[in-house]
Amino acid sequence: MNTRRPEDGAVVWLHPEAPSKPPPGAPCNGCGVCCAWRPCPLGVVLSRRWRGACAMLRWDAGQARYRCGALPAQPAGAGAVRRLLVVLGQRLVARWIAAGAGCDCDVEVAHPRHS
Repeated sequence: MNTRRPEDGAVVWLHPEAPSKPPPGAPCNGCGVCCAWRPCPLGVVLSRRWRGACAMLRWDAGQARYRCGALPAQPAGAGAVRRLLVVLGQRLVARWIAAGAGCDCDVEVAHPRHS
């Protein structure tokens, strides 16, 4: 797989504690590069943009990784029906964003040099 730079020479800014981007095909580690570069098809709908960072990209400080804000969270104390709906929603969104399919971002990543 060839690596490439963003077409417009875009620079994406990520949290300094974000993990390094894994190689294409490796498991996702929450680096955020793909979503900060441009939204996936679901992100296009939710962000209302084709370019730039997805509006659904969220930093999870507790896990020191990025997460998709479109994935519904399990509400505390919810009833059985609500929990079932959330689980079904999580599975549907996870499929739409290809969660668990491995890194499919082949953008070349360059870290800024510190002087």
